[in-house]
Amino acid sequence: MPGNFYEKKVKNLLSSAGITVDGPNPWDIRVSNRELYKRIITESHLGIGESYMDGWWECDALDEFFFRVLRAKLDRKVSKFKSFLGNFLGVLINLQHPSRAFIVGETHYNIGNDLYEAMLDRNMLYSCAYWKDAHDLDTAQENKLRLIFNKLRLEPGMKVLDIGCGWGGAARFAAEQYGVSVTGVTVSSEQVKKAEELRKGLPVDIKLLDYRSISGSYDRIYSIGMFEHVGVKNYRRFFEITANSLKKDGLFLLHTIGSKRSSTNTDRWTSKYIFPNSMLPSARQITRTSEGLHVIEDWHAFGNEYYKTLKAWHENFERHWPDLQHAYDERFYRMWRYYLLSAAGSFRARNVQLWQILFSNDGITGDFHVDREWRKAIPAN
Repeated sequence: MPGNFYEKKVKNLLSSAGITVDGPNPWDIRVSNRELYKRIITESHLGIGESYMDGWWECDALDEFFFRVLRAKLDRKVSKFKSFLGNFLGVLINLQHPSRAFIVGETHYNIGNDLYEAMLDRNMLYSCAYWKDAHDLDTAQENKLRLIFNKLRLEPGMKVLDIGCGWGGAARFAAEQYGVSVTGVTVSSEQVKKAEELRKGLPVDIKLLDYRSISGSYDRIYSIGMFEHVGVKNYRRFFEITANSLKKDGLFLLHTIGSKRSSTNTDRWTSKYIFPNSMLPSARQITRTSEGLHVIEDWHAFGNEYYKTLKAWHENFERHWPDLQHAYDERFYRMWRYYLLSAAGSFRARNVQLWQILFSNDGITGDFHVDREWRKAIPAN
């Protein structure tokens, strides 16, 4: 097909979303390589992302651009075959098999602790914050932790499991503020090193371990931003593990990004450059695979909070880039900027969701009210 066919098609699609090539708005794009149009049609998100990394196009407000693209459902109008092919492979292959469990730790979470220290809050929480009554990222992330731990009704002396503990910030906060002991597991060796440095003699034990190797019995379990790496072929096994690891009267909270459509993979750009072998669960996939193992006590959605969180991370990243660029090249900078702002636009468009789901094993008897407002915990000592 002649090049002008692709150009015309892309410009018409963008126009339907209120986006103009070389237009005056911050969400309009500037194209420096006309091969971009063909890549958009033939490669969809992979081509859009890689061409941005290559400097083929610019946009002053990427999050605004993607908000408009996704609200207009342009992502569903190009390269449907590749989407089908990815889903088909996800059905055939267990992309999150135990032999592949540590890939995401090595390729994403082990990039460099300096990057995450610069980008995240003081507790290094790499998940959605809770911005009610908060005006900065540190406060919003502590609000999120209080929200979770109050839903779980943590009490001093409890034994708690953190599945996907990251750099141990949530585990440390729970031990310090609620007087519990926490075992955390992660697939990132760099996270384990950092967590060991920061645990400050608290009853927190961080292990380099795949969740399928978890053992022991716990009063409470939580998993924050890890379920996105489990994969549809392993959801049932994940919930079997949480059910078997939770004491009879225990509670389990799952904090996860969610998809409004059931799928078996993630988009090709994200899988290749950011989160290999990841996928977002749908509500149906969660309810179906947890059925008979857990009882849902509460389902709390607050996806727009992730838009605010990603924007805060991006602001930190840009501010600290002069201190980071000696270790990361320009292509990485463009990749990381694209990742943060395209994700922000996706949450703002409600293309993806954020859920906190509270489970019990057998159902809670008697009166039980889940307070969704955060409040400060009474210090453990």
